[in-house]
Amino acid sequence: MPLWAATHRDGVKHVAVEYRGMTFPGYNKPIRTPKGPKKFAVLAKKGDEVKLVRFGDPNMSIKKDQPERKKSYCARSSGIKGTDDKFSANYWSRKKWNC
Repeated sequence: MPLWAATHRDGVKHVAVEYRGMTFPGYNKPIRTPKGPKKFAVLAKKGDEVKLVRFGDPNMSIKKDQPERKKSYCARSSGIKGTDDKFSANYWSRKKWNC
């Protein structure tokens, strides 16, 4: 996996990772996918293990700013396994919703 760094105008060093033709801003940082089967992708890393995780329905809008919908989603998704596993789509989806 090529890892490269660049310094931008703000003087901060930014690290990027290329994986399967996609460029990620780093490990465990979700990005929007321009096209594909899912809305987001993240290059998850636990220790030395790395896995590409895709999540989110590209045809649905996220309405996490509406308290009732957020509460309902968080309650519904808490019963699905993988709530604390970085290699599961449920973990990243719940993180996006701030559950």
